[in-house]
Amino acid sequence: MTLQDLARSVDEFIGDDADSVKGRETALEGLFVHRQTKPSAFEATVYHPVICLNLQGRKQVSIGDRSVVFGAGQSLIVSHDVPVMARVTEASPQSPYLAIIVALDIAIIRSLCDEVGKPALDDRKPSTLTANATDSRLVDALARYLALTRDPVEAKVMGPLILREIHFRLLTASHGGMLRQLMQRDSHASRISRAIGRIRTDFRVPLAVASLAEEASMSPSSFHEHFRQLTGTTPLQYQKDLRLMEARRLLTADGASVSSAAYEVGYESATQFSREYSRKFGTPPRNDVRRPDIASGQRSDRVATL
Repeated sequence: MTLQDLARSVDEFIGDDADSVKGRETALEGLFVHRQTKPSAFEATVYHPVICLNLQGRKQVSIGDRSVVFGAGQSLIVSHDVPVMARVTEASPQSPYLAIIVALDIAIIRSLCDEVGKPALDDRKPSTLTANATDSRLVDALARYLALTRDPVEAKVMGPLILREIHFRLLTASHGGMLRQLMQRDSHASRISRAIGRIRTDFRVPLAVASLAEEASMSPSSFHEHFRQLTGTTPLQYQKDLRLMEARRLLTADGASVSSAAYEVGYESATQFSREYSRKFGTPPRNDVRRPDIASGQRSDRVATL
């Protein structure tokens, strides 16, 4: 299947909701499609490990001082949970931004180690966010995976096999360097990944960076260095970003008050929360409180952000 054929398949899958729904989950867990008909402003969010194949349009993703722009035929590999600023830069009703997204499973990546063998280190440092031209075999695998949504029995039987193939294609891709690092449980990439998981689970409580470094078997200075290299930020700022984005969800989706949202995510001072919220999102938290007359309904964060 060509890139254009796959773009038409995504467009048809979203169907009549194309103008009102940016992202949509499919019947296959971890498979999403995305359609957007106009450019967007930068949005602060957290990306999860995924492969995002751009079928049409263009998108920009920034992490720290690094920025990645990818267009049709290119795919973005995200290896870790990372806070980013993202926006669609090229899209229109006639030529919308179209993408297919598959959530990555680190367990599958590591299970392929015996077949692939211990990967050689890349000549250049791999990045948490990397975009490059997509191999035709990976495009074909993604197309076959999307096609499984038409047949539940075939999806049950063939889904795990094609998903494993997709992970294999990513491991051998030119921009799959960080995934190859994650195959090794004792690599810096794997250690930081475990630390990120801990922060995401306990983001509401005070963060003991020294304890995280010790659990990662790294010195505090080495832990800081590798954490910043992978995420574009420090552990404390990473935690703060998680708190603020969860608070924004509570305000906009649940209609929580500013003070209750602040305390719910771990802030002890509503004043400090409001100041940091305004600095990150460019508007006071009170402006984001959902009014009772606004309809609810939330998309999956993977769908909404990619």
